[in-house]
Amino acid sequence: MKQSKWNVFTNGLLRENPTLRLVLGTCPTLAVTTAAKNGVGMGIAATIVLVCSNAVISLLRNVIPEKVRIPAFITIIAGFVSVVQMLVKAFLPTIDTALGIYLPLIVVNCIILARAEMFASKNSFVPSVLDGLGMGIGFTAVLTLMGAIREFLGAGTLFSLPITAKVIDPMIIFLLPPGGFFVFGMLVAASNAIAKRRGKPIVEKMGCENCPAKDSCENAGNGCDEAKEAE
Repeated sequence: MKQSKWNVFTNGLLRENPTLRLVLGTCPTLAVTTAAKNGVGMGIAATIVLVCSNAVISLLRNVIPEKVRIPAFITIIAGFVSVVQMLVKAFLPTIDTALGIYLPLIVVNCIILARAEMFASKNSFVPSVLDGLGMGIGFTAVLTLMGAIREFLGAGTLFSLPITAKVIDPMIIFLLPPGGFFVFGMLVAASNAIAKRRGKPIVEKMGCENCPAKDSCENAGNGCDEAKEAE
């Protein structure tokens, strides 16, 4: 069923949030969110690449041969990542240093490749741009929120501004991997609770065929109704 442009844009904000609902891109999510500004930087960089790569892939979808579509997608994505990386190095060196290897690794970010394969290669220009923008904003929001929580609890600051550092001793564990996993788990749980209160699970709305987890789902091919009855 064809979605409206508004639904295409808003899918990535919560209903199909790439990080909290589809659980994609968890490596940079956990690695760079020790500070809120890092989350903003990574999110904006990924959003630019998402929008631009989706736009180009949608325009070339009828030209790219089926057998080489994945290498072609990666080549297009890599081109935009290179441009973004050079711009960040030139104008935002502190962000470049903070993000480190994870900035060029946007090339293999599964969120971007997944949207190219599942959406941009099957839809026209405008919906593909809206899909990339929505997914990028959703990704940026989660990274910024995680970074803000971890920075506030782990360093007593927010966007490098002292908040509680001189009043309460920071809990350094939130700047370490265990703290990252804890905050991520809490946000995923909160997202699932909100989605459950608002309506049906994502797989029931999009159908088994379009579900990104269909290959590993034990109910794939049996129908969502059977899965619902089993619960």
